[in-house]
Amino acid sequence: MPFSTLPFETLSLFMPTSLSIDHFLQATGPILDVRSPGEYDHGHIPGAVRFPLFSDEERAQVGICYKEQGRDAAVELGFDLAGPKCGHFVRTAKGLAPDQHIRVHCWRGGMRSGGMGWILEMAGFNVKVLEGGYKAYRRWVKQVLAEPKPLIVLGGMTGTSKTQILHELANLGEPVLDLEALANHRGSSFGALMLPPQPSTEHYENLLAEKWVQLGTDRPIWVEAESRRVGTCRIPDELFLQMERAPTLEVLRSLDERLDLLVGIYGEADTEELLTATRRIRKRLGGQRTQAAVDAIEQGDLRTACQIILDYYDRTYRYDLERRNQAIPQVDLVGLSPVESAGKLVSMVPELLASHGLQKSATSPSVASSL
Repeated sequence: MPFSTLPFETLSLFMPTSLSIDHFLQATGPILDVRSPGEYDHGHIPGAVRFPLFSDEERAQVGICYKEQGRDAAVELGFDLAGPKCGHFVRTAKGLAPDQHIRVHCWRGGMRSGGMGWILEMAGFNVKVLEGGYKAYRRWVKQVLAEPKPLIVLGGMTGTSKTQILHELANLGEPVLDLEALANHRGSSFGALMLPPQPSTEHYENLLAEKWVQLGTDRPIWVEAESRRVGTCRIPDELFLQMERAPTLEVLRSLDERLDLLVGIYGEADTEELLTATRRIRKRLGGQRTQAAVDAIEQGDLRTACQIILDYYDRTYRYDLERRNQAIPQVDLVGLSPVESAGKLVSMVPELLASHGLQKSATSPSVASSL
């Protein structure tokens, strides 16, 4: 029987199953994001596959048609644009999901995901569609990030190997949230050098939520002290407020150790990019010191440049400590490797939590909420 003559009752058998966000995330099969490429690039469910029903240009055409001619005309245009691509959709989906279990979503759980789901169901797939679409996922992200969990904030001046220590804490089995790794940024004017492009703040929140939901409440989560922004990525208020209230440790290292670390990291960076990053903080560093740092970089003396620049970052750090107006325990890590430093910090956890009236096992709601 030709497709065009199939009765409605038969066609309705191919409608995909709609799932709430929690059930959708727990379901099996790759996630196909059928929004336009531009929407996907701005932010998406981590791990979702870009699978646009319309290109950016086609989506704009449909939007204009809807505004000028109404819904019916826009729907017809949508069929005209998507229809010739149905075979491509099916073939691509088969390559992504050989077992034919697949998940689909659009922005609001409307016609784009419903249409793609129907096409794939007709082709024999078991399709699950997200109720409320990506918009529902974003609500889930905000809810997840607002969940209180016990934290320990690792503070210290620039170059004290906080990031390296976090990695070693993770190797020891400690729960860690690496804010800089998810942002593709080291948190300073130089932080983007030699790293991939940063995600949008929206996608950064998505990445944080996916990590946050995996972390429990039975042990404190180690996180590096940051300002509200890590490069261009803004730490969501829900998480930043928890960091502000959490117990904090300040790690100490000698100036020589800090310079060794910074020269090791940025020694491979492009000279012009180093100069641009240095000039970016000219107002804060001051004209004379900026020029001295620039001259040192141009002469290949990165150590001297780093020492000049650290003056600005150290002053900024001390200002932030004064703003917090609270005593922060200091940990002398001079001469210790990141591995040794991590071990020393872990040994201090019971005492730190006890000083805040907490226990190492923070599974009770009262303990979690107090952080």
